Amino acid sequence: MSSLVYTPLEDIPKIHDTARRGFLSGKAKSVEFRKQQISQVGYLVKDNEQHFKDAMKADLGRPFLETEFFDFGIVYAECRMAYDKIEKWTKEQAPEFSANWFFMKPRLKPEPKGVVVLIAPFNYPLSLLLVPLISAIAGGNAAVLKPPEHTPAFSALLAELLPKYLDPELFHVINGAVPETTKLLELKWDHIMYTGNAHVGRIIAEAAAKHLTPLTLELGGKNPVVIDPKVDLKMAARRVLWGRVSNAGQICLAPEYILIPQEAQEAFVAACREVNQTFFPEGPKNSESFGRIVTEAHAARIKRLIDRTKGTIEFGGEVDVAERYVAPTVVSNVRADDSLMSEEIFGPVLVVVPVKDVEEAISFINSRDYPLGIYIFSSDKKFQKRVVDQTQSGSVMVNDTLIAVGAPGLPVGGKGPGGYGYYTGKFGIDGVAFWFRFPPYTPEGAKKARTLETPLPPRPGSSTSSPATWAILGAAVVASASFVTLRSLDRL
Repeated sequence: MSSLVYTPLEDIPKIHDTARRGFLSGKAKSVEFRKQQISQVGYLVKDNEQHFKDAMKADLGRPFLETEFFDFGIVYAECRMAYDKIEKWTKEQAPEFSANWFFMKPRLKPEPKGVVVLIAPFNYPLSLLLVPLISAIAGGNAAVLKPPEHTPAFSALLAELLPKYLDPELFHVINGAVPETTKLLELKWDHIMYTGNAHVGRIIAEAAAKHLTPLTLELGGKNPVVIDPKVDLKMAARRVLWGRVSNAGQICLAPEYILIPQEAQEAFVAACREVNQTFFPEGPKNSESFGRIVTEAHAARIKRLIDRTKGTIEFGGEVDVAERYVAPTVVSNVRADDSLMSEEIFGPVLVVVPVKDVEEAISFINSRDYPLGIYIFSSDKKFQKRVVDQTQSGSVMVNDTLIAVGAPGLPVGGKGPGGYGYYTGKFGIDGVAFWFRFPPYTPEGAKKARTLETPLPPRPGSSTSSPATWAILGAAVVASASFVTLRSLDRL
């Protein structure tokens, strides 16, 4: 496995100039060239799957199946969709008919912005770099990728592989930490996309403002779960806890805290305890189905939040900073001013906040920053509508968690502290099925899951093509149990 080498500061302006020169050459104007590069992104991953799984295991302790589910599946689906749809996305369009302008034949034509910068966080660096890269390529842009410094195995691997698969003049990797990122942001780019936390997001927004560079920011937050006490609490616990412990809780859309009537809190906690035992029968620390926190510093931060809580630790709570291990934890009877509500936890700690009723739950959500997502567990359409209509967030999902990002045609976007601008919106996860996604992960479940993956487009230069058949997203239970709503937000 390659060692991570930071990009020399003096090379960063040269990379900027090379990417600019490549863009101005016009080579990316060709739709066929774009399709070839999009296909190459898919095969960059496909040819090196085990290397990427090993890198994620080294950096995050992540189970292989989670990398296949959350990274490979998303990249392959986005790759195939962009390859198949690019002609439609990039063709000229006529605006709405106007008698005054009809004879002048006005047209709308999508044009590339130029050189874009993609900055990814440590939790899902593969999909959070390559999915927007595919969008950038489809749009005819050059791109500079900045992987996270906290995932050295992955970042070194990407820097090694990218020039082997993509045009070396148009597409580049810059590795480094604060000095390298600072140097990167001093330069003028045509668009910046950043996924991460709000603190860094503000720094990037300030740097971009100096050049009037447009931004897409995806920043996360504390995502609430509103539970109707009449719902199947074991089903809710299973899906919520899976969403909370996947990738050891390091997911911007993960459910952070539960809002549930006081009288139903005990039953929900009991259901969570039972589910946790089925997920990790040998204990989470010994389980191959549970990951680790990215750094000791992040593990120590989570430990401080747990240590200061005034809530009741129902199970879990163990933290081994040296091993970067935080046990799946449920804390009940938590109040609004508790340490666990002071910031995004970004770890496998589920907080339960008892409320009087749904009205108090709605008031609680509205008293805080806009979340990236809201989850509702209820079979009552009126209950669902009440929460949707009376709150604001980037998205809403009913009776499941996390899989909203896999709904075809729905972009991911936040509001206010959750970010602004939309994430691609052109990707889908094929083959999301409840029967394989829950721990413990087994080779049999992984094999079944992979049969539902989206086939890649033809490999450039090959004489055979992959089948164009698309797997159906999810099982029938998804359609009957869940719905996903993208908030209609005015982006000014």
